Amino acid sequence: MAVGDIIVGMDIGTSKVSLVIGEVNNFGQIETICSASNICNGIKKGKIINEEEVIRTVIKTIEDAETDSNLKINSAYITIHGRDVTIVQNSITKEVKDRYSGISGKDISSAIMQAKDIDVPEGKTIIDIVAEKFILDDGKITSDPVGSFCSSFTLKAQIVLANKEYIRQIHNIFRKSNLEIDGIVPITLAEKNVVLDTNEINDNVMILDIGAGNTEIGVFEGSEFIYTNTIPLGGDNITNDIALVLNISLEEADKLKRQYGLAMKSYIDNDNEIMLNTCKDENKNKIIKSSELIEIIEARVEEIFKLINENITEQGIKQRINNVILTGQGIVNISKSDVAGKVILNIPVKISTGRMVSTIRPGYRTAYALVRYVASRQYAKNVSSSIDTHSEKSMVKVILEKIKDFFYS
Repeated sequence: MAVGDIIVGMDIGTSKVSLVIGEVNNFGQIETICSASNICNGIKKGKIINEEEVIRTVIKTIEDAETDSNLKINSAYITIHGRDVTIVQNSITKEVKDRYSGISGKDISSAIMQAKDIDVPEGKTIIDIVAEKFILDDGKITSDPVGSFCSSFTLKAQIVLANKEYIRQIHNIFRKSNLEIDGIVPITLAEKNVVLDTNEINDNVMILDIGAGNTEIGVFEGSEFIYTNTIPLGGDNITNDIALVLNISLEEADKLKRQYGLAMKSYIDNDNEIMLNTCKDENKNKIIKSSELIEIIEARVEEIFKLINENITEQGIKQRINNVILTGQGIVNISKSDVAGKVILNIPVKISTGRMVSTIRPGYRTAYALVRYVASRQYAKNVSSSIDTHSEKSMVKVILEKIKDFFYS
């Protein structure tokens, strides 16, 4: 990345489209220029069911961001759900072109390009190559071998594949929105450096991002990205259950979930009485015990964790996970959800304490994480999105800076 790079990250979620524009500052950090989001009804359980609705939402979100930032957005990076992703591990050994000059950036680029030379399964396409680590011929392991003196090195990489049909849909949506796609990144891969703290980043962890309609699974062995998937259940399912069982409005169900959110009935302190305001039963002023509400929440939380447990067990990766990190608006406000997860998964579970989590508004966390991930990519030739300025003054400033660079560089 380079100082001044402007990166546009867009998260097309199950309930909304969120966007963050970030700029790389002099310290290599991301400064948020603006953020925007709009509710989207064109996606259900991670599947695009109405392309026109998604296009309208994408265009509206872009327009909101352009108005706020005084920039013209021509391209963006986007996230992709784990259900549409397959990860293939690959290892490439490369001879160094000039061992006396050390490993060069060209040597690295050549190895990364060679790593993508795999047999791609029918219906899949390569969307990313993650250079995980490099092993020098003396056995030393490094994440940045440039300048190291050796005759050869081995690149360990993850080749990220996506379902062609989903990529076709996304490209079609962006084309009709007059946008180019800069890159496509799995949600949990983007979120890793935001939701994990320093002592977790090199551990064998599973990230669970429980959102409105989906639960994203991402499993990492240190720096190695080994698995991702999506469970089509989230916080909205809990709200719907409450509304259905108690025969109340979704609005009241959501309010009760937030007010009394508890994942395990055994942790109730006081079994208070709750008057239902929108009950459609004959008894409009129906009163229930808080334990009845919490039983509904507990049942759905338990189901979500059971489905996750079944999935990672079937994949044969459960025994490789040391810790589980919970994040996402669908679960973090439900007390004892981490305890419920630990009971069912039989793995230590905790709510994310990553230092970036508390500083980013929850609704924009994934889009911001995407921008931050893109900015941190090593060996990328260019990570900046295609941006024009609406401001004549800003354009003049850019031209003057270019002239100054010409004369003083």
